Amino acid sequence: MRNNYLTVKSYGESEIIISKSRFLTYVNRAETEEEALLFIEKIKKIHAGATHNCSCYMVGEHDQIQKANDDGEPSGTAGVPMLEVLKKQGLKDTVVVVTRYFGGIKLGGGGLIRAYGKATTEGITAAQVVERKLHYLLKIRIDYVWLGKIENEIRSSHYMLQDIHYAENVEVCVHVLKEEEQIFVDWITELTNGQATITNENAVFIEFPQE
Repeated sequence: MRNNYLTVKSYGESEIIISKSRFLTYVNRAETEEEALLFIEKIKKIHAGATHNCSCYMVGEHDQIQKANDDGEPSGTAGVPMLEVLKKQGLKDTVVVVTRYFGGIKLGGGGLIRAYGKATTEGITAAQVVERKLHYLLKIRIDYVWLGKIENEIRSSHYMLQDIHYAENVEVCVHVLKEEEQIFVDWITELTNGQATITNENAVFIEFPQE
């Protein structure tokens, strides 16, 4: 399983006008190539009458799948510049479609590269970039005598208290960054004089917005 990575939070769209041409950008998360292709086809159907529907996507833990499509624009002036924006921002599992309605003024190769790059950047901003950080859900089983101390310590730390279950013993569930698991276990063990039982329940990604 991958660790921490950047992607878009969800669907986003934007519009810019350059030399009378409209550039409509649509961005979404896509965790498989099939999801990316379905999204592209959906946008192309919505804008079947557009001059161009250029697209790109980056999918996979190690960016194994990278595709770019100029959809009739001069080769290398649309899809590739769009893909380069994803690479520069370090985004994974992301699909982008930029729809162009030609306004009558030719932009030239350099102008098209800048226009599609800018349109992609605007769309990504609208979708919002998040960092997905891998956390473990750790369950701490303790005697009730330790509850007040452990709860207070966790709440005043950077760890994320998820839930507290009251049974014969109390169970405190906490989300902890994968790389901090052992640090957390050692900390709780020290706080309880070794009287806590700590188990790793599962792994989950938690998203944090990026500026």
